[in-house]
Amino acid sequence: MTVPNFITLLRFLMVPAVVYALLLGEMLPAFIIFVVAGISDGIDGFVARHYNQQSELGTYLDPIADKLLLVTVFVMLAILDFLPQWLVVLVVSRDVLIIMAVLLSSVMAQPVDMNPIFISKANTALQIALVSVVLAELAFKTGFGDLRNILIYVVAALTVLSAAAYLRLWIDHMANTGEQP
Repeated sequence: MTVPNFITLLRFLMVPAVVYALLLGEMLPAFIIFVVAGISDGIDGFVARHYNQQSELGTYLDPIADKLLLVTVFVMLAILDFLPQWLVVLVVSRDVLIIMAVLLSSVMAQPVDMNPIFISKANTALQIALVSVVLAELAFKTGFGDLRNILIYVVAALTVLSAAAYLRLWIDHMANTGEQP
């Protein structure tokens, strides 16, 4: 158990904490937990790289913790009517389709490494920005003008583009009998 893995495990514990805060309508604590989780993600990555504490377990745990937190907060914000449900369905569906493609590839003995591509990284960054804006607006009882709506449509577009890009890579991989693109 490395220090970065321990930090990542703490991030898993932040998921129920942020959900509970949101359910209670405690938006400032929810915002703070989300920000602390983001900072902890940066810290565990820094420690892993700069102190040679990278591990195979960490390569799996870190993205799972990140995705679990982000998707959970997206779902909660939709349930509480702070994000449109159609956007959350789009975001979650993309993630489920990617996971299903990876699993199907493995079952068919053509495992694929789904390394993040640029459009996916941009999508995740803007998803984080959107959640941060919504939580900040709620926590500080303010608004950022049209920023939330702009981010909603940009995230939707990037989600569709990212899904299409991964689908293309996956189809190419499967058609080339398992060769990595």
